[in-house]
Amino acid sequence: MDPPLQDCTIGEQLGVVRFLLAEGVKPVEIHRRMLAEYGQSTMSQRKVYECVEKFKSGRTRVTDEDHSGRPSTSRTQDHKSNRKASSLQENRNYSNDTTNALCCKGTT
Repeated sequence: MDPPLQDCTIGEQLGVVRFLLAEGVKPVEIHRRMLAEYGQSTMSQRKVYECVEKFKSGRTRVTDEDHSGRPSTSRTQDHKSNRKASSLQENRNYSNDTTNALCCKGTT
């Protein structure tokens, strides 16, 4: 039988970690209990320990923190279309420059 809360978000799991930590539950027990409820969707034991340390250090948010790197907007269809058009234009410019260089070579 599948665990009852198999579909969950990181935010939900962070809330559980924060709540159980506030009750004095040890990280290993938090992970064991989450594994029973969330199954394979459970964050790793290492991640539970990292979250516990962050909560002990004063973190209060249970939402996933912003990450550096490529923004998720780079995956939108509009962005893909713009990127493709830009790439095609760059190829045309390169092709024209190359053609002009070859055609004009030695004509001076």
